[in-house]
Amino acid sequence: MTNNNAAPLLELKNIQKDFFGNQVLTDINLTIRPGEVIGLVGENGAGKSTLMRILFGANMISETGGYGGEVVLDGQTVHFNSPFDAIAAGIGMVHQEFSLIPGFTATENILLNREPVRKSVLAGVFGDRMNTLKRSEMDERAANAIELMGVEIDRNMVVSDMPVGHKQFTEIARELSKEQLKLLILDEPTAVLTEKEAEALLESIRGMSKRGIAIIFITHRLQEILNVCDRVAVMRDGRVVSEVAASETDIPQITRWMVGREVSADAARGKEEDKADRFADAPTILKIEKLWVDMPGETVRNVNLEVKKGEILGIGGLAGQGKLGIPNGIMGLYQAGGKVTFEGQEIPLNAPRKCLDASFAFVSEDRRGVGLLLDESLEWNVAFPAMQIQDKFLKNYLGGLVKWRDDAAIKEVTDKYIRELAIKCTSSRQKAKELSGGNQQKVCLAKAFALAPKMLFVSEPTRGIDVGAKALVLDALKRFNRENGVTIVVVSSELEELRQVSDRIAMVSGGKISGILPASASTEELGALMLSQVI
Repeated sequence: MTNNNAAPLLELKNIQKDFFGNQVLTDINLTIRPGEVIGLVGENGAGKSTLMRILFGANMISETGGYGGEVVLDGQTVHFNSPFDAIAAGIGMVHQEFSLIPGFTATENILLNREPVRKSVLAGVFGDRMNTLKRSEMDERAANAIELMGVEIDRNMVVSDMPVGHKQFTEIARELSKEQLKLLILDEPTAVLTEKEAEALLESIRGMSKRGIAIIFITHRLQEILNVCDRVAVMRDGRVVSEVAASETDIPQITRWMVGREVSADAARGKEEDKADRFADAPTILKIEKLWVDMPGETVRNVNLEVKKGEILGIGGLAGQGKLGIPNGIMGLYQAGGKVTFEGQEIPLNAPRKCLDASFAFVSEDRRGVGLLLDESLEWNVAFPAMQIQDKFLKNYLGGLVKWRDDAAIKEVTDKYIRELAIKCTSSRQKAKELSGGNQQKVCLAKAFALAPKMLFVSEPTRGIDVGAKALVLDALKRFNRENGVTIVVVSSELEELRQVSDRIAMVSGGKISGILPASASTEELGALMLSQVI
């Protein structure tokens, strides 16, 4: 626990930052003491990630003109030119997006570039490549870091074979293995974790705090902030608008500070009526029979499901039980078997182009790995799939012999979705990698909307998105469904989110559909289905 009389470990003084003329941080002041846990919250685009990049010496900060203000660590002004400088000074960071090497084991990732080596006499002649790794010492150090974390993971498992939660724990163990660690930044560490895993991580945070490690905890799960943090700092529009002891506030108050307005569950839901019976007589548009999917960390064994034309069907379930595997398998991202029929025609599995030609679209849960062209503009991200698949946004010359992109049409459609989805950006030509995670997610939605599909799969649409943006994204999905008649399947780890947006909810358990209920069903009923086949 923090000692209020201790000298500050870290002081951020009058921090300012702009990107390409867009002011993203204004006069940020924050202090953290040894062993203190500070919860940093705010809407996507509020400036949290930029502030942490400054603190961690991210290259993009220096490449875009640096920052104003002062960072003081242990009483000394510091200016990190790279993450290596920050690490050497005792600062660690677990990013929202994984930075692990897939073909390496947990141990190899935890000790990457810090491996203990056995010196060879030949190294003086042939160089360090003649040295050998001390495998037993690596195992011991990795085991110690995992023990400090308080969560069991297999240190010999290759990262590519790990469930997503274990990847997150591997990232955290890597930071804990650094002996000089004084301050750990955790950016959305529980977003990919089950409730049980998240509670284990919160307990681990308490343990780190007791050992004197200060922690900056960034999350949109506000109850976790109240459960584990000493103080809460709320950011809005690049400023710290409130800072208070966690024991002296609550979720509604934090939400009001974050968004500057009231956001209630009822308002976010916006359900005009219980729609469960609206599609009772609707024809089946998508039929899934005996689907199995070979996706690491996901169990999809025998899924049978019918989706009604025009509905929004929610798919929920515990982590690893198969919900994420269903759309990934149907869309051909992982090896799959079984039968999928759309509008009476069988859709071949393991053939992504066939799905796209059948007017399917998919918003993946992996927005950086699958969803975006990070180094390209928002215009190119939104329009390129429709250009490639449907010949949209192209001008035809010489009777179609020559085709050229229609820049005006591309800009028009991108600007349309920037407005409708409230994407925070400098312009439609800004690069996707420069946006916050939540705004990147909105670009993924815009890209799918631009395809004008008949069938849309959306996986974890609001992962890592704040309460205000969450309501906007869910509203956009409902509006797209209602105005265009598009059938939507939404896969989510958040039950309340499914209840807000869906007509019916199918629960996946043990790799199968355990049951389907109307969205108006009680949490207890849905929870019973969620657990019914877990093995």
